[in-house]
Amino acid sequence: MDLSTIRRSNVPVYGIDEAGRGPLAGPVVAACVFVPPAAQDLAFWSGVTDSKKLSAKKRELLFPLIQQHCVCGIAQASAQEIDDLNIHHATLLAMRRAYLEGRDDALALIDGKFVPDLPCPAQAVVKGDSKVREIAAASILAKVTRDRIMAALHADHPCYGWDRNAGYGTAEHRAALFRHGPSPHHRRSFAPVKALRPAA
Repeated sequence: MDLSTIRRSNVPVYGIDEAGRGPLAGPVVAACVFVPPAAQDLAFWSGVTDSKKLSAKKRELLFPLIQQHCVCGIAQASAQEIDDLNIHHATLLAMRRAYLEGRDDALALIDGKFVPDLPCPAQAVVKGDSKVREIAAASILAKVTRDRIMAALHADHPCYGWDRNAGYGTAEHRAALFRHGPSPHHRRSFAPVKALRPAA
């Protein structure tokens, strides 16, 4: 079913997206968003788009508005689950968890090419975070939540610069990995971490 047909059908739509597939450390976070009829014409929606196109300040401003006016679920899969399942299946698990946080049966639209195991009809939408408002909102919730998680983990492991790189494999992060070895929050199945010897 194409997006225009879905909108005309008036079926409740939940948007699902994730943040954190690529980093070397930390969880992958997913969010699920439903926009109630009463919230659909609020002014702040004009600024909602793919989280990667927004500044950190703009995402932080939109985060509480989305949570206040929408039905939302946010969940994660840990670094250990990523290592155990692989990043693809861990991402789908986080998406399922986000949906199951109090969701009712509806139609779920998922950013990307793959659909998690959900108790409802679901459809993947390539570049959905730029096409579907609910997915864009979910991308903001997931990104802000994950950035906050990494900033909190930075307090215990400041050498990796997670407050700046959010666990991505920047030069700073890789240099710290080489000097200090991996932390308990690193994804040991990811090649740049797997190639390192444990710190002495």
